[in-house]
Amino acid sequence: MSDNKSNFRFTVGPWNVHEGHETFGPGVRPSIPFEEKIKKFAEIGMDGVQFHDDDAVPDMNNMSDKAIVDYAKDVKAMLDKYGLFAEFVAPRLWFDKRTSDGAYTASRKEDYDFAIWRSLRSVDIAKALGTNKVQLWLAREGTLCAEGKNPVEKIIQMRDAFDTILKYDPDVRILIEPKPNEPIDRSYAGTCGHALAIGAQTVDPDRVGVCIESAHSIMAGLDPAADMAFALAWGKLWGVHLNDQNSIRYDQDKVFGVENLRGAFNQVKVLYENNFGANGECVGLDVKTMRTQSVEDSYRHIINSKKIFEMLLKKVKKFDYKFQEECVKEHNFEKLEMYVMELLLEG
Repeated sequence: MSDNKSNFRFTVGPWNVHEGHETFGPGVRPSIPFEEKIKKFAEIGMDGVQFHDDDAVPDMNNMSDKAIVDYAKDVKAMLDKYGLFAEFVAPRLWFDKRTSDGAYTASRKEDYDFAIWRSLRSVDIAKALGTNKVQLWLAREGTLCAEGKNPVEKIIQMRDAFDTILKYDPDVRILIEPKPNEPIDRSYAGTCGHALAIGAQTVDPDRVGVCIESAHSIMAGLDPAADMAFALAWGKLWGVHLNDQNSIRYDQDKVFGVENLRGAFNQVKVLYENNFGANGECVGLDVKTMRTQSVEDSYRHIINSKKIFEMLLKKVKKFDYKFQEECVKEHNFEKLEMYVMELLLEG
């Protein structure tokens, strides 16, 4: 086990404080101005901010390339004002009607070209914000109709899109955020293994890694800590989105640890043991407040997620590795499992 002496850095996105819109109902809270969110993030102990491209530059589709960069520079000044940094920029490709049938796996050339334009502008925005990380959530990269696409052809097309991004800027690093379903139910890159496999086929595999989100792994029937370990084993875990999920339902983005405390413990444990953060990686809190929450207390879910992480980190630091070794030697995993439960339940 590595001796992790580094401090974890926490980030959150503007979308994590929202009006309460959902598939089955409209918003229930008033919008909070962007700068007010940034100021509050600093006040509650965040170190940095995650961005979609249009979080940073809202009207980018109607702006020149230069105007997009100039606008992003003003946002960088705002971050500096509150002592925050930008973790990454993610092109929001799933919102536009032109990418309703996929972005990098679009069937029409003009839609694919739009996705590439947005992606390259995300690289520009990231650079203006002071980061070289571009995160790709492959939300619609698949198909709603199994026979609607040639899957082999489209998977290669997706790889080619990554190559275009990598060739555009020699410093950019791509973080793939895999998710098995929703909004697309036939994803072409639904898990950590899929993401790493595609990255390995790009023009520069050294610049392609992953961001593992707890809920997305659970939705695939997988263990988030094991997914993190898999990526860590190859030096490819460049970000995490910690949250929780009640089984394989729709993506819930619950407060970290509220559904499966032991699972959350093991996520913190694997990050701590492997010096996650030593190379600038961040603990992203991709959590959403309940629809019932008042606007006056609509940051509580972020505060709670950070607090639970920090409480579990104290438990991780108390973990008795000598006792673990004895249990493993004896093959007495019932004893080890009870030790973990007592550790988690003790006052």
